[in-house]
Amino acid sequence: MPTRLRRDDGFAGAADAVYEALIRAHEGLSEAQSAALNARLVLILAHEVGDPAVLAEAIALARGSLRPAGEAGGAR
Repeated sequence: MPTRLRRDDGFAGAADAVYEALIRAHEGLSEAQSAALNARLVLILAHEVGDPAVLAEAIALARGSLRPAGEAGGAR
């Protein structure tokens, strides 16, 4: 199946600034609030993408990047 996810620099060179904005959004939040923020952000962005096939591919990519339970680090 050909990929439908973007492979270009969708942030036009500003990926570090986007990363910092995401990190700052979690400052001062409890673990539960941080998880809630992530869930809301995922739903908002999923709505923005609007293509179930692209979302399915993104979910598979994200899930495939996780380490097995109990392995140190939590992500590859």
